[in-house]
Amino acid sequence: MKVTIIYDNTSCRKDLQADWGFSALIEAHGKKILFDTGASGAILLANMNKLEIAPTEIDEVFISHAHFDHTGGLSAFLDQNNKVKVWIPSSFRGLRNAREIMETENSVKMYEGIYSTGQLAETEQSLCIETQKGIVIITGCSHPPMEQITDAASKFGKVYGIMGGLHGNRPESLKNFDLICPTHCTQYKLEIKFSYPESYIEGGAGRVIYIRGGFHENMF
Repeated sequence: MKVTIIYDNTSCRKDLQADWGFSALIEAHGKKILFDTGASGAILLANMNKLEIAPTEIDEVFISHAHFDHTGGLSAFLDQNNKVKVWIPSSFRGLRNAREIMETENSVKMYEGIYSTGQLAETEQSLCIETQKGIVIITGCSHPPMEQITDAASKFGKVYGIMGGLHGNRPESLKNFDLICPTHCTQYKLEIKFSYPESYIEGGAGRVIYIRGGFHENMF
């Protein structure tokens, strides 16, 4: 599994633009999935270009929830590649110009080793990827309580890590994770960093995280 953060409130590379929002490329089980699309199509596509990620090589788009800082770049992306399958929570409305649209209400197996928690708290779904270390959860904002997210993800296997926006979830709610990469809207980022120094990975546009074999690593 490889995760490349494309769009975030911060950047770990000077040539990438930071902006309020989130997007990441998830490469796992033979699929390339664009998770959310940030707030600005121009920034999304510019950062993808500098990261040498071609929109036409993306297989699927996964939208966590309908807030603009996660969907603002979707139209511009679809102008570059409208042959993708787009997975949306059932509360999302108005999506057009995609080859296939999949609405999720309940948890679902998307592909072998790739799952959606389904729409939680009537707002947001999270992506779950099976790795040799366990399930890694990719979140947009974590508007639902962390306990609800982890309970949903644990249906697919033992939960190993979490990446993405963690909103107002307190650090103690993350105690069972071996990998924590908080991004975007996370309110308690510093507290999380100091509470879990061995599990914590800094986010930011340009961050690349690999999970393979019996370990994980991160790099610029």
